[in-house]
Amino acid sequence: MDVTSDGPWAGIGLDALSGRVLEYLVGHASASSLTVAAAVGASRAEVETALRSLEDVLLVIPIAGTPPRWKAGPPRSSLGSLLARRRAELAQAELYMEQLHEIYDVAARPQAPHLVEVLEDNEEVTARYAHLLKGSTHEVLHLAKPPYVTGPADASSEGDDSGQGDVAPPEFREGLRLRSVYDTEGFTDTVSLETALRGSAGGGEFRLSSRLPVKLALFDRTAALLPLHHDRPSAGSLVVHSPGLVAALAALFEAIWKQAVPVSLESRQDWPAPRRTRQTTRIDERTQAILDLMATGMKDDAIARVLNVSRRTVQKHVSEAGTALGARTRFQIALRAAERGWLPLEAPNPND
Repeated sequence: MDVTSDGPWAGIGLDALSGRVLEYLVGHASASSLTVAAAVGASRAEVETALRSLEDVLLVIPIAGTPPRWKAGPPRSSLGSLLARRRAELAQAELYMEQLHEIYDVAARPQAPHLVEVLEDNEEVTARYAHLLKGSTHEVLHLAKPPYVTGPADASSEGDDSGQGDVAPPEFREGLRLRSVYDTEGFTDTVSLETALRGSAGGGEFRLSSRLPVKLALFDRTAALLPLHHDRPSAGSLVVHSPGLVAALAALFEAIWKQAVPVSLESRQDWPAPRRTRQTTRIDERTQAILDLMATGMKDDAIARVLNVSRRTVQKHVSEAGTALGARTRFQIALRAAERGWLPLEAPNPND
């Protein structure tokens, strides 16, 4: 055994000499301090000091006699008890360290706000959404895109991932302006349309756009709710309070809103008034509404659901528009309709 190094003794609070003394006594039935001193290469006074230290922690036992002798206790029990006490002391020290760090953290950043909240389950997201909505006083901005997570509050599908709606759309309140942009890919069934109808009922403004970059809700431009993972909305959400991030998200919404196609879902049979184009040509009201939605990339079935007409009616008006414009594909129709002033020139191109 190496009796010249500190070995493991520093870890349990013993100095190097005490460790060497203990190692010597473990290998001998008993010994006097003089014998131990000669064995470990230290003075008798130094060894006797070390022996008293070892006795204090119950590692050695004095034996009466002339001269007095010393005996090591059974290492498994004596050292085991010492190690247990040291572990308890270390645990207490770690706890105290954490308490001190909390005090330090508060003192170092007394005004630091909670800039981001992490919501980890759907029920928590729904509850926080309702809380933020209830606290909004003048404006709610909403980007909705699939995959959807939670259906309307009264729907039996709430909490599934079936695509039957998103977090319940905000309801219109007096003095609260609501603007929503829905991704055209979301209109895959009747329930999706009804969700949008509920969100725009009573005064909410509704627009459609293709390929929305993110699901988002902004409340009075002071807080934003968005998914933690853009492709897995059921995996949790973030509530952002950082003024800089909220302002950036609001700017993103406004850019999307500017390019999105306005749609009136409350009175889908009340078609918009005919537009006078740059070439003073009039366009049929229903054809105009269909072209507006077609320009977002929306398919015929979805356009039919939004405007509450048949798919055949949509195809008839698209065909008539193509004939009037001398265009054969949907892309050509959109391009030439924009040139005629029937569509904004910056409108997204539909699929061929």
